Amino acid sequence: MDSDVPKSTVFFDGSCPLCRAEIEYYRRRDKTGAFCFVDVSETGAATPEGITRQRALERFHVRACDGRVLSGAAAFVEVWTRLLKWRWVARATSLPGTLAVLELGYRIFLPLRPVIAWIFRWFLKLQSALNRAKPR
Repeated sequence: MDSDVPKSTVFFDGSCPLCRAEIEYYRRRDKTGAFCFVDVSETGAATPEGITRQRALERFHVRACDGRVLSGAAAFVEVWTRLLKWRWVARATSLPGTLAVLELGYRIFLPLRPVIAWIFRWFLKLQSALNRAKPR
């Protein structure tokens, strides 16, 4: 990507295995260098303007290349808009009510995130143990 073109900044909770996996997915698909990624779980990490570190850890935030700070479903849509193979999903969110439904789903997901993250960690440990146990 041309260095003169502004990037969107993605603020994520790197202490969450689900969040890390999703961000790694986005990094691999960011062929144009459209994003700068900030792990707000790291001590001293920058947070979006007007957002505390705690709030940045609790919700997904993106500072769009035009300076807007987006949160939740709107932040995901900003990411999808800038990823080539995800643009159709971003366009679909312009259908009436779609963004509101996505935001509702995100708000339902947030309190479940610690439990899902625990299950995800457990699964990764199990997978690792099984891989070590395979005869070579």
